[in-house]
Amino acid sequence: MTQRIPLQDLTTDAAVEHHSPQVKPAGHLPSRSGHIYVREIRGFFQRIRRYSNWLLIALYVGLPWLQWGDRPLVWFDLSAQEFHLFAATFYPQDFILLTWILVLCAFGLFLITVAAGRVWCGYSCPQSVWTFLFIWFEHRLEGPRHRRIRRDNAPGTLESLWRKGAKHTAWLLIALVTGITFVGYFTPMVGLVKDLLSLEVHPWALFWIGFFTLFTYLNAGWLRHQVCLHMCPYSRFQSVMFDSDTLIVSYDVARGEPRRDHRKEVAKAVVGDCIDCELCVQVCPTGIDIRDGLQYECIGCAACIDACDGVMARIDKPLGLIRYTTERALKGQPTRFWRPQLFACAAVLLSMVILLMGFLIARVPIDVDIARDRQTLFESTAEGRIINYYTVTLRNQDTQEQRYALSATGLPGLRLQGASTLILAANETRQLRVSLDAEASVMTQPSHPVVLHITVLDEPAIYYSKETRFLGPARQ
Repeated sequence: MTQRIPLQDLTTDAAVEHHSPQVKPAGHLPSRSGHIYVREIRGFFQRIRRYSNWLLIALYVGLPWLQWGDRPLVWFDLSAQEFHLFAATFYPQDFILLTWILVLCAFGLFLITVAAGRVWCGYSCPQSVWTFLFIWFEHRLEGPRHRRIRRDNAPGTLESLWRKGAKHTAWLLIALVTGITFVGYFTPMVGLVKDLLSLEVHPWALFWIGFFTLFTYLNAGWLRHQVCLHMCPYSRFQSVMFDSDTLIVSYDVARGEPRRDHRKEVAKAVVGDCIDCELCVQVCPTGIDIRDGLQYECIGCAACIDACDGVMARIDKPLGLIRYTTERALKGQPTRFWRPQLFACAAVLLSMVILLMGFLIARVPIDVDIARDRQTLFESTAEGRIINYYTVTLRNQDTQEQRYALSATGLPGLRLQGASTLILAANETRQLRVSLDAEASVMTQPSHPVVLHITVLDEPAIYYSKETRFLGPARQ
């Protein structure tokens, strides 16, 4: 049988689990200035957030351990200037793709913000994910919110010391795993862990592990909401993307006001549904009161929605006093989902996705660099031919061995001297010296454009051309 909890106990953390009328409401306990004691809450949106958070953490920690053939599945090999992402390998000259992807992510974030506010912040932002993880451990090691407040305002005891010590130890372990995992994206994880256990880790790897361990510990453990409020630029410019049709966490003033005190009997005809229990404030990770209206500090995590819905269910009132809604809906007006601002963001995002996919499909897995011999511009032979020398750097950007054929065009009778075919292993780079020669009589000017062609013999459709200059004597 479900036990009904009296209204006077709704503000105690203990009352969520069992009826404890002796406990003083935590919302009225004094707390340290500037410190936010977040109360844990359960509900529909918090289940979604927890599942998404655990999934994101599992992906972050697990990806460096996965292998693709003889290499990690995701590996940013800075020393070799190779960036392995699943089956593909990218190189510094492919950084335009990184820029493209970052811009694509930015427009995706803009689209989500126009449509549904700061749901990215509440459900997927790494700062929020790790902060909620730290709060989860804090709640289990130090106890519910009202107990944490009382311990912090009371003289130190042995119990308080060991609980705080256990909490900070757990935070540091999480931060250490975070730091090791981050470095594991740049150094193969298996070798990194072996080096750590044998105390033979490279000093730079040790430095970055320490840096990100400290960074995570401070950000998620101590700074928390200050990062969202003062360090994150997104919270500052998000308001320019909001309009009256944006889905945001809102308090229904018309239904909730005037508030009534659940500890006093008042005439029902003059009060709203809000009983001023302050649970929506206690569960907020940034410490705001959503009843004051939309604020840039709100990260859209919906903790206040779940807290308020739980209270409304207990007092037999309709759910949704705090809910995801729009300003137009709160005014009784129809919400327009498809609107010019959303259409523009969606159109730009779709166009960029199509262009990126086309670029990736058309991307030739060959990189060629041609450097002229700077010591000898050209040579003349007794047979009346002109010779130019080049150093060709060819990189196989494919994941399998390939055979290449080299040829040149641009001048009548142009000949390629040197290796005209070669075999490169996957991701192999090779330099070769070649020469081009042509009849001096065809040189109508001191410099002619010529083109070096590279064809994959096993896949003739993969074709690459690189232009260079062929120099000769000036015509008299």
